[in-house]
Amino acid sequence: MKSIHTWLAEYSDSHRNPVNKRLHWLCVPPIVLTVFGALRAIPVGDALINPATVAAALALGYYLLLSWRLTLGIAPVLALMLTLVEFSHSMLGAAHLPTMAAIFVLAWIGQFYGHKVEGKKPSFFKDVQFLLIGPLWLLADVYRRADLDLGGRQYG
Repeated sequence: MKSIHTWLAEYSDSHRNPVNKRLHWLCVPPIVLTVFGALRAIPVGDALINPATVAAALALGYYLLLSWRLTLGIAPVLALMLTLVEFSHSMLGAAHLPTMAAIFVLAWIGQFYGHKVEGKKPSFFKDVQFLLIGPLWLLADVYRRADLDLGGRQYG
């Protein structure tokens, strides 16, 4: 298994252009939110246990294998997203899924435009796991700016 440091370094290779970086800051969080929103629209479970919360738990498990410190940082972010998704699901009713879909499409348009400016393909074309690395890449940037250790294995 690759270390968090290897994942982040590989992800950074196609995210160097300042426009692309800014677009990732604007687009990655809504993409994560809308994926959870789409999963929440699956009529299984309840407000506490549903496909969105299960997916978040699985993501946290994966993140824990990479870096417990980043997992501690991403957990409240994912909890906030799940709270927003639950609010949307309960308040918007039938409009919840189309709203999530519209935001998802717009955010991906931003992502692809950023990569066009960058001149490199999105990392997930190389390995689908990069879809899970994107949010950690943003959080790792926050950790670096705050001079916090990312944790995780240093090899791999």
